[in-house]
Amino acid sequence: MNEAQRTKMAAGKGFIAALDQSGGSTPKALRLYGIDESEFSGDEQMFDLMHGFRSRIIASPSFDGDRILGAILFEQTMDRDIDGVNTVEYLWARKNVVPFVKVDEGLAPEADGVQLMKPFTGIDGLLERAVRRGCFGTKMRSVIKHANPTGVGANLDQQFRYAAQILDAGLVPIIEPEVDITAPDKAEAEELLLAGIVQRLEHVPEGRQVMLKISIPTVDGLYSDLMRHPKMLRVVALSGGYSREEADQRLARNPGLIASFSRALTEGLHRDQSDDEFDETLDKSIASIYAASLT
Repeated sequence: MNEAQRTKMAAGKGFIAALDQSGGSTPKALRLYGIDESEFSGDEQMFDLMHGFRSRIIASPSFDGDRILGAILFEQTMDRDIDGVNTVEYLWARKNVVPFVKVDEGLAPEADGVQLMKPFTGIDGLLERAVRRGCFGTKMRSVIKHANPTGVGANLDQQFRYAAQILDAGLVPIIEPEVDITAPDKAEAEELLLAGIVQRLEHVPEGRQVMLKISIPTVDGLYSDLMRHPKMLRVVALSGGYSREEADQRLARNPGLIASFSRALTEGLHRDQSDDEFDETLDKSIASIYAASLT
């Protein structure tokens, strides 16, 4: 475990960049960037184009460890290079940004008001590669769509079960039980979620910590006490479909909560922009998200 990375994640000022778009979300991300689906054929070409987009973001002068604490990578990105340097190494050695990797394999169909993660099929090998490459931690996402106690419980049981395996591998897991921002009972679901997290943290071994990535809560300050839990390294928030402006406003009303935005971070970036225009747009995004994460 890299103690410098742990210290940065625990106490650093800034936010986490989510650059982990997978097969399902990549076409939309490319389309917003200006690359239509007619311009590529098959996953290989699609992921090559997406890596080019990610590389442009990471290599940009605005993207650095002064305002960005960490970056979550898609699994393939872990094995690719930026300017001839492995992406994981590039992030930490050149940018002072802590590297994480997405480990889930997508969502299962909805049941009991939630979507669990599909069973992991290659987790052992992936964790070994993540450690070997120098990643600090992982991220895994499931979804809560209704305040169903059975579903929320199953969601958290699965998240914490895999978290134990990730901790055993020497990595810090980011648990992400996203509450759908369109859920009619979002506030009630978040109350269930908070209670379930607190209960399950008691079973995390002493001396170990996890991270939590959640939707920005309906009730401001809902997770404030959780941020001080000895087994919680950091609590971060996804933008969840809000525009960057609205996500920033909601985030700023939750002291101590920092961003881990994906689409909101890349909002306004386009392949036809010059490098200067691209960097200027990215800099404005980073500045606004950083400011909202300082409250």
